[in-house]
Amino acid sequence: MSRERIYFNGSANPTIGVEVELQILDTDTLELTSGASQILDHFQDDIHIKDELLDSIIEVNTGICSNVDEVYVDLQNRLKNVLQVSEKLGYKLVSIATHPFSRWKDQSVTKTDRYLHFLERMQWPLRRLLITGVHVHIGVESGEKAIAITNGLTRYIPHMIGLSANSPYFDGEKTGLASTRTKIFEGMPTAGLPPQLRNYSEFQKFMRSLQRANTIESIREVWWDIRPHPGYGTVEIRVFDSVPSLQEITDLAAFTQCLVVGLSHHYDDGTQLQLLDPWVIKENKWRATRFGIDADIIIDNDGNQQLLKDAITETIEILLPIAQELNCTKNLKRLESLAQNNLAPYKKQIVTYNKQNKFEDVLDLAVQDLKKGIYD
Repeated sequence: MSRERIYFNGSANPTIGVEVELQILDTDTLELTSGASQILDHFQDDIHIKDELLDSIIEVNTGICSNVDEVYVDLQNRLKNVLQVSEKLGYKLVSIATHPFSRWKDQSVTKTDRYLHFLERMQWPLRRLLITGVHVHIGVESGEKAIAITNGLTRYIPHMIGLSANSPYFDGEKTGLASTRTKIFEGMPTAGLPPQLRNYSEFQKFMRSLQRANTIESIREVWWDIRPHPGYGTVEIRVFDSVPSLQEITDLAAFTQCLVVGLSHHYDDGTQLQLLDPWVIKENKWRATRFGIDADIIIDNDGNQQLLKDAITETIEILLPIAQELNCTKNLKRLESLAQNNLAPYKKQIVTYNKQNKFEDVLDLAVQDLKKGIYD
């Protein structure tokens, strides 16, 4: 048996795991501040609360959950503990994909061997990675199915960006993008759209080639928007911006679980949604990045188009029977309302800023939004 085989630790059920990246603010100035080490000192034995690339960011992860209700309770408890510790230390926390005015040049990289090694290898693209996101893992049975689902999910990348876009400001200016985080992250050499792979064997070969060529040291350094995660036995969706509240995080997890289960059914039935040409997938991602929920996306390889918000509504209507089985209909209905009523997070940021042209108002709102559902 080959020692180079990459085992996929499959899951018999579509379990959910969620990773939430939070930014740490100075209470008085609302600037980003290097508070991660102080916060993490209180959670040294907790594997679910971790450092991140920059020491102005921490990560909070759930355990393995069966459904979104479990995700909500899990995150509620962990976030409450982290918020209480942070407030005692004089910090505020926000779930916002880019800080509107703190400068990336002023941030410090976390001084661990792993991150310092990344910095040595990647330099400027890594130093400017002042972004945060929500990552969702859904359990699948096999590596073969994970590849098929990853390919199928690329059709829905604009839906995911449109629903979660939350980074219209960066480095003190309005960028003109709904999701500035998306373009910043694409600057990393192993980030961006996943290639269309034929099967899990090809995935293993690709990963081994990257390692032998010294492009990566481990497959953990492949940061595609959607990727199979062999160690966890999941498909991991990494394309979401950080969104403001616990409820919004949970709604995105529900949408993700329903999409994965729907594509899993196609795989089991020997059917398949049409795979869009790579240029269509790339163009749709850009349109959602630029225009958010107001984008027109391309829906077939002939170039026909549809409003993204209508495409989201159609997708949700198709997924409702699955949502009913997974007990998350209310979550999908909230996302449908978000799309149709122009309530995407980036739009709320822009409306808030335009009232008095103050970035501090945007951050104050984000601080309060994160507390909703946690202290209520």
